This record gives sequence, C-alpha cells and structure tokens, in this order.
Amino acid sequence: MKARFIIMAVMIFLLMPVSVIADETSPVDRLDQLSDEALRMVKLHRYEDAKRLLDYFSDQFVSVSGTERPFTTDELRIVTLSHDEAVQATANATMNHNEKINRVTKFRLVMDAITSPYQPLWTEMESTVMTVVADVKEAAYVGNSEHFHTNFNTFLSLYDMIYPSMKINVKAERLQQLDARIQFIDQYRPKVLTEASSKQELEALEADLQLIFDDMAEDEADPSLWWVIISTGSIIILTLSYVGWRKYKGAQEKVKDHSREHKD
Repeated sequence: MKARFIIMAVMIFLLMPVSVIADETSPVDRLDQLSDEALRMVKLHRYEDAKRLLDYFSDQFVSVSGTERPFTTDELRIVTLSHDEAVQATANATMNHNEKINRVTKFRLVMDAITSPYQPLWTEMESTVMTVVADVKEAAYVGNSEHFHTNFNTFLSLYDMIYPSMKINVKAERLQQLDARIQFIDQYRPKVLTEASSKQELEALEADLQLIFDDMAEDEADPSLWWVIISTGSIIILTLSYVGWRKYKGAQEKVKDHSREHKD
C-alpha cells in the first residue's frame, strides 16, 4: 500500500508542472489564436472584422517580437509578408471569397508553424497536395494537356499557400531543391508532356514532397515530452527500488528479532 501511495505521489508531482504550463497561454500563442480567429471571420464573410483582428495582431506582434520572444530574421520576414497579404485580401472589395480565404489561410499556417513546430497544420494538407501531384503525373503520362495544365496550376496554388510555413519548418537546402524542380516543370511544360526524360522530374517532385511530409511526421513528438516520460520512468524505477529495499530491510529486521526471541 505504501509503495502504491509513493508512486502516485511522485507521478502527481511530476505532472503538476505540465498541467500548469498547459493552462497558461503565452503571448505568441495568443497571436496564433488571433490568426485563427481572423481566418474564421473571413470564412463567415465578415471581412471588416477579420481586418480589425489583423490590425490588432500587428500591434501585438510588435510588442511580442520586441520583448517576449526572439523571432528569427526569417520568421519576422515571413510573418510580415504573409500578414500583409492577409490584410490586403480582407480590404480588397474585388477579390473573390476563395482567394481571400487562401491568403488568410497562408498567414494562419505561418503562425501555426511558428507555435507548433512538431505538429504544424500545413502537414495536414499532405493528402490534398499528393493527390493533385498524382493527377498531374497521370495527365502527363496519358498526354492530356488540358488536365495537366489545370492540375499543375492547382498544385502551384496549394504550394504557394503552404510554402511560407514550410520555410519555417523545413531546411532551406531541401526547399531550394524542391523549388528548382517545380520551376523547371513550370517553365518547360511542353517538354514534360512530350519527353520521357522530363517526365522524370514529376516522379522526383512527388518523391521529394512525400519525403518532406514523412520526415515531418517522424518529428511530431516533442522532445520535452520524451524528457517527461524518461524522467517519470526513472523516478518510478528508483521509487520501486527504494520501496523494495525498505521491505527487504524490514524483513531482515524481523528475522533478527525472531532469532533473538528464540535465543532468549
């Protein structure tokens, strides 16, 4: 009974800081929530409300980036550019609703990539992106020019949406290689449709993208979580060892006392 009580006490003690941290919302997390709320307003066609939230975000971002969190130069540039696009989209009366959603979604994904490096939202688009790439390949191999151009343009729109957030989570060298491949396919579309060697670029594009998504899936576990698991396990083992040693010592003492009683 004592052993069970000690183990429970240790686990509660270890998990208390985690619970406290989970309940606290950092200034950067609040910025992330503002981007999410702005996207929700756009989806509801409440563009003025979305713009007010984005303007408020701008004021808060200056304060947070100056005092609370040391954003990198790349993060500052990516957030600023995607935020400006989102503001312009909500203020543009001639832009269609879907394009407004795409622009603000791009900004939303950027903020999530900064606050959730191990489970970024842009990776949830894997199925959509890879399906479109597969459609591009199929159209190229059967020689369907119209479907090829339509599907590749769709891919470019999706890639444009997730690219800024990818820049935050993916190494620059990998993205440069991916960009070069996409630019080649875009520039030499007629060759990709007619030449077998150029079609290999589509195969390589699919493989590169899949590898990036797979690598992000492998990195989803937060290292701090593993530290908690290892620490908890180690302390429980130590606790059990200590309890076992105490029981052993207690048994030894009883044997000695029993021996003394017989001698007496």
